[in-house]
Amino acid sequence: MHSVRKYLEGTNSIAGVYLQSTKETLSIYEAKRRGLLTPGTSLVLLEAQAATGFVIDPVENKKLSVEEAAAQGVVGQEWKNKLLSAERAVTGYKDPYTGNTISLFQALKKDLIVKDHGIRLLEAQIATGGIIDPVHSHRVPVQVAYARGYFDEEMNQILSDPDDDTKGFFDPNTQENLTYLQLVERCVTDPATGLSLLVIVRKGEVYFFVDEATKLVLKSTTTTRAGGKYQGTVVSLWDLLYSKYITEEKRRDLVQRYKSGSINIDQFLEIILTIIQSTTTSSSSTFTDTQPEIKGDSSTARATITTVTDSSKIKTFHGIRKDVTATELLESKIIDETLFKDLSAGKVTVTEVSKMHSVRKYLEGTNSIAGVYLQSTKETLSIYEAKRRGLLTPGTSLVLLEAQAATGFVIDPVENKKLSVEEAAAQGVVGQEWKNKLLSAERAVTGYKDPYTGNTISLFQALKKDLIVKDHGIRLLEAQIATGGIIDPVHSHRVPVQVAYARGYFDEEMNQILSDPDDDTKGFFDPNTQENLTYLQLVERCVTDPATGLSLLVIVRKGEVYFFVDEATKLVLKSTTTTRAGGKYQGTVVSLWDLLYSKYITEEKRRDLVQRYKSGSINIDQFLEIILTIIQSTTTSSSSTFTDTQPEIKGDSSTARATITTVTDSSKIKTFHGIRKDVTATELLESKIIDETLFKDLSAGKVTVTEVSKMHSVRKYLEGTNSIAGVYLQSTKETLSIYEAKRRGLLTPGTSLVLLEAQAATGFVIDPVENKKLSVEEAAAQGVVGQEWKNKLLSAERAVTGYKDPYTGNTISLFQALKKDLIVKDHGIRLLEAQIATGGIIDPVHSHRVPVQVAYARGYFDEEMNQILSDPDDDTKGFFDPNTQENLTYLQLVERCVTDPATGLSLLVIVRKGEVYFFVDEATKLVLKSTTTTRAGGKYQGTVVSLWDLLYSKYITEEKRRDLVQRYKSGSINIDQFLEIILTIIQSTTTSSSSTFTDTQPEIKGDSSTARATITTVTDSSKIKTFHGIRKDVTATELLESKIIDETLFKDLSAGKVTVTEVSEMHSVRKYLEGTNSIAGVYLQSTKETLSIYEAKRRGLLTPGTSLVLLEAQAATGFVIDPVENKKLSVEEAAAQGVVGQEWKNKLHSAERAVTGYKDPYTGNTISLFQALKKDLIVKDHGIRLLEAQIATGGIIDPVHSHRVPVQVAYARGYFDEEMNQILSDPDDDTKGFFDPNTQENLTYLQLVERCVTDPATGLSLLVIVRKVHYDLFIIDLYRHNIRSNADDDGKGFFDPNRKRVTHI
Repeated sequence: MHSVRKYLEGTNSIAGVYLQSTKETLSIYEAKRRGLLTPGTSLVLLEAQAATGFVIDPVENKKLSVEEAAAQGVVGQEWKNKLLSAERAVTGYKDPYTGNTISLFQALKKDLIVKDHGIRLLEAQIATGGIIDPVHSHRVPVQVAYARGYFDEEMNQILSDPDDDTKGFFDPNTQENLTYLQLVERCVTDPATGLSLLVIVRKGEVYFFVDEATKLVLKSTTTTRAGGKYQGTVVSLWDLLYSKYITEEKRRDLVQRYKSGSINIDQFLEIILTIIQSTTTSSSSTFTDTQPEIKGDSSTARATITTVTDSSKIKTFHGIRKDVTATELLESKIIDETLFKDLSAGKVTVTEVSKMHSVRKYLEGTNSIAGVYLQSTKETLSIYEAKRRGLLTPGTSLVLLEAQAATGFVIDPVENKKLSVEEAAAQGVVGQEWKNKLLSAERAVTGYKDPYTGNTISLFQALKKDLIVKDHGIRLLEAQIATGGIIDPVHSHRVPVQVAYARGYFDEEMNQILSDPDDDTKGFFDPNTQENLTYLQLVERCVTDPATGLSLLVIVRKGEVYFFVDEATKLVLKSTTTTRAGGKYQGTVVSLWDLLYSKYITEEKRRDLVQRYKSGSINIDQFLEIILTIIQSTTTSSSSTFTDTQPEIKGDSSTARATITTVTDSSKIKTFHGIRKDVTATELLESKIIDETLFKDLSAGKVTVTEVSKMHSVRKYLEGTNSIAGVYLQSTKETLSIYEAKRRGLLTPGTSLVLLEAQAATGFVIDPVENKKLSVEEAAAQGVVGQEWKNKLLSAERAVTGYKDPYTGNTISLFQALKKDLIVKDHGIRLLEAQIATGGIIDPVHSHRVPVQVAYARGYFDEEMNQILSDPDDDTKGFFDPNTQENLTYLQLVERCVTDPATGLSLLVIVRKGEVYFFVDEATKLVLKSTTTTRAGGKYQGTVVSLWDLLYSKYITEEKRRDLVQRYKSGSINIDQFLEIILTIIQSTTTSSSSTFTDTQPEIKGDSSTARATITTVTDSSKIKTFHGIRKDVTATELLESKIIDETLFKDLSAGKVTVTEVSEMHSVRKYLEGTNSIAGVYLQSTKETLSIYEAKRRGLLTPGTSLVLLEAQAATGFVIDPVENKKLSVEEAAAQGVVGQEWKNKLHSAERAVTGYKDPYTGNTISLFQALKKDLIVKDHGIRLLEAQIATGGIIDPVHSHRVPVQVAYARGYFDEEMNQILSDPDDDTKGFFDPNTQENLTYLQLVERCVTDPATGLSLLVIVRKVHYDLFIIDLYRHNIRSNADDDGKGFFDPNRKRVTHI
């Protein structure tokens, strides 16, 4: 019926282009490619297609989703995202506040899309049949659109006004702006396909179209006398003219005759009626042709259509691939009659029923194996990507992907997408070479065709009819059962076993086969243990992705521990049951296995308990009691009524925050001022901001809320530290707001906006003149920011107040919104970095900042983001110093600010041309932060504090700070003198009572968390003994603490019995201060030339890869070396002098941090190479290579104190551990990261060093490069050289049986 079809299908959009001169039909994109349409015109036409149903290929007569169109080349990849956005006018937008699916108009009203763009798409929908209801996936009559909130009177006015913004389309022939309806009406109809095509005419050709005046007359002339499909209806002459009864030629002729005056409107109508009469029969009164009417269908008129429907709507649920009725769920015994009646009566909703575990498992199933988790790198990969990298064999990969396809969807675990096989192949989630095999497996979901009856049949039925291979079919069937139940392909949901029996989808024989573990059911393979397993067994060995809840197959490297519960243990755990569990299991029989994998037990606890049970240290009863105790401790007495229906996937809900409940006297709840709302003492305890002792003291009244609030360890989480509040204009000494600085042209709009967004995302917009902290609304109202930026800043402010998860409606954090693609990646990273730089990540639910560990636990941060923010070459430098034109991190920019003495706010200095801009460079900053003391007075009394923190404390004036830094950089004072001056100033400005000083002024720069924890230096400040370290001086005290000198030598040194020079020359000291030789360069044997590594690369004597790792080893062991000039250089100096190329400067800077130290992104501390490796701040193989080079050249470097340390000290300071010792001691491990270009062997750094020759003039170690003909002589010489150079005083030398010798020549 036309009255139904127009709402289900709509009428034609503009499908393509008809090139009049050549009579070619082209797609819109092809017309753009040929230059027949401008990019702008093409894009709006394609967006209109996407927004009205499908992108159209007019040549192949295909209607495609945007994904399909991009995959098939009907549109270009560069427009894919824009068209996906437009397509949401059909599929629906997500309301970021409620999570509901909303229509185009509703998204427009909520400012989720740009107004002009939204109006254009809405007008296109109306022009092609009506507004689309994205929830129900059809168009609706106007009255229904009004009722559902998909349209309103104001929008009706806008679209009815020909002078308004509705003319968003363009006729390329006449250069007119038109509405979509007007442009559609100028199209011609492709006789073969019925599609509407926009005519393109060449210069000089006649372009036929009906002008607006004529069109108005034709539309207002109506009749009830038309035959054919219009029998008995009121129809306009326009609709008749563009019906299927009138040919294109006749249409043109009649319009031209009417416009020329040779016929009037009545004659026009009579001619049309006669043509229709002659082409229809007397039976035309019942004609129900389903061909859609392309032009001028009366549905395009807005007006008076009323639809009367039965208000008792069919209740439908989302099945696997299509909707499922409530009646079908009743017939399938998924719901009972009582629930069905309640649903029909409206006592329960479809949503409520869908969430019931007993229903959801049949509609959605449980997790299949979604992808791979690479334990060594913590990467999540798709199955196909794991195959591509060689981590899974093709056979293992294919059966896992077939299992995905046969249980519902192919899964992209990285993007958290469920895809059909077609979509997965189009998006590259699987390769095209496996598409047909996976389409075959997918039929286990969509159904097989019975070749005899044409009926849709199930996987089991196809197996019984030999339509699929037995082993293959059993494997897919077992996967379905393991993930929730057998799928009914006719009704698109899983069914209970009894129903599967009744419908012929399963039988007793197959049940026996699948129940027999020795049978053919072990069709899956654990790549770690090389075992054949059932799908269920393999699923149970998976880990759960905390971000997505997906099950991931763990892949472990050789030597890593692979944790899983073996089958024997699993059987015991599953057979041990209890009715005593609390929480959601209250009053039910539950197995120990289910409790172990419930949300109450952490992954660490799970591993620990299983290992203790398997080792025999606890028995099964003790195991159960421990689990019950944990659950009891994390639930309250009210948990007995807890009815959460969330299924347990295996540690799934472990991603949720722990459910610690603290019972307090509710009449005296202790609350603190959070960022935007009050925070309870209980929340501070749960967030590890206060400990239990302090919590009890607070509850008992021993300390007050005010006192606790002033503690630095608490205040930094409640208030944070300073963001950049405004601008300080150095020339006039004015303080300005960021927006005012932009208005005066002192900051660019871009720089200003990112600074204001950082303010909003870290708590408040700041008025530095009035010293006010304001919400964005208040700031806009008071003119502190302009109205034009209000929406952008409101968006940034949600980093504090929280984003709405469009799927659940929950409040989520900035990081979680970033992971769900609710905000642009670069933008989100910039805001997150600003939060971390100003005190920590904000928990928007509880309105305070949280320690890093808590952020991890609550899902507000992860290791990958840590890596991004720790990498100075990454996208984290999202801020800009307008004085130096440098891109910086927010922390770096904050540290260049000055503090307003009146308000304590941080202000960005703006200098005029010619003025001096003072700031502390990164190298100096590193030295200041790594120099620590315990001797400071005032508020730092008795604590370890860095020189940086002291320098930027309230005790040091801005002038003094500048003076001291400049004197230090000029060399007039060294770092120890710098420290002594600072300590003297602090001493002179504090009183004896300063030890109890509790000033609450926040410290702007360099929180003391950046200092190492345990160094105490007690020296006579007038006679500090210092030694030359790798990059800075080292005190005698530090050498004592590092066990490089003993107490006797320390006392002798202090007493002047030995000098610094004498001690420095002792081998036992020198090797830690200077190290031993790294590979300094190359010795070209044929010419007897000495070359730098880079020069050898330039001449083609070393490959770029070999050269780079050798230079990185130099940088990571102290200095880049120029062996020709015998110079040791920093990377900056080496690049400046051409010893290395600029293209490698950044890579070598990164390696140099193994000497100068890495920054811990959570604490700001300087950490060592090994610590950075443990925190995944550097790639494992790369880090091991650098660490091995350090050890081979004298020992691990302590970057804080700038010298090497003995192994025991390295262990004690956390710079090394037993596991790494094992790795580096294993010659088969990943430590052979270097290469002998002569023998083509992979070697350790020590082995390669031992193959070097010593330059007699400089003592440097040089890697010999030999030509092929000289190789044998080289080996003999090298053998002799090693014997001589390894001989020691007692003559045992190279052959000493106690000497560990790595190389055998």
